[in-house]
Amino acid sequence: ALEKPGDLVGTLTNLREGDILFIDEIHRLRPIIEEFLYPAMEDYKIDIRLSEGPKAQTITMPIEKFTLIGATTRLGMLTPPMRGRFGIEMRLNFYPPADLEQIVHRTAEVMQVEIDEDGGKEIAKRSRGTPRVANRLLRHIRDFAQVRAGGNINRKVAADALQLLEVDQFGLDDMDSRILKTIIEKFDGGPVGVSTIAAAVGEDVGTLEEVYEPFLVQNGFLQRTPRGRVATAQAYRHFGFNPPSGTASSQQPTLF
Repeated sequence: ALEKPGDLVGTLTNLREGDILFIDEIHRLRPIIEEFLYPAMEDYKIDIRLSEGPKAQTITMPIEKFTLIGATTRLGMLTPPMRGRFGIEMRLNFYPPADLEQIVHRTAEVMQVEIDEDGGKEIAKRSRGTPRVANRLLRHIRDFAQVRAGGNINRKVAADALQLLEVDQFGLDDMDSRILKTIIEKFDGGPVGVSTIAAAVGEDVGTLEEVYEPFLVQNGFLQRTPRGRVATAQAYRHFGFNPPSGTASSQQPTLF
């Protein structure tokens, strides 16, 4: 963890021209670290303080030209000065199943696991659009296949293993199902506040908002409204419920 400017001095001074410095979860940087990075990002130099107090001495040290890449899931938490110093801002969306299938087969090669095309597709479509999830599921399915299927993974083996893991055909896991069923069964489909949902399912509010909700919203199972979270008609049908009329309508009540 980067706690003070001194933690970065060695890294920045050892960079060679054209090197890339990657900082994950960059929104968590302390303000003093951000301020230390500003001259490095703009002028390729750093200010090193040699002492403390009113007579403190500071020397300016040039560094090689480098590229800084910052990754974050909370773009709004980046301070405006830091955000404004990045020349390019890009967003990464969930991976499509075709790309995830390639990742699954590549990982299977590294793990020396036999997997056919249908098996790769089955894992890819249940991986929530995330390579990390795809690789995690593949490891579990590999263990299942070694015990139950001679080590080979096909569609049936993958489906049976994922059923044991309680991952359904849409990639919803046990917590996803609990969230949606709680909204439908206990709160009549919503709207209901996220803190109330968190208390009902025994999960942290931040985890719900950052881990579970984005996938559910983007795949049409959940809607965020000013009044709270609302289960969509698709969520009702997925769990075998009849959606009430007007379910998850984006229209708010009018004055007339």
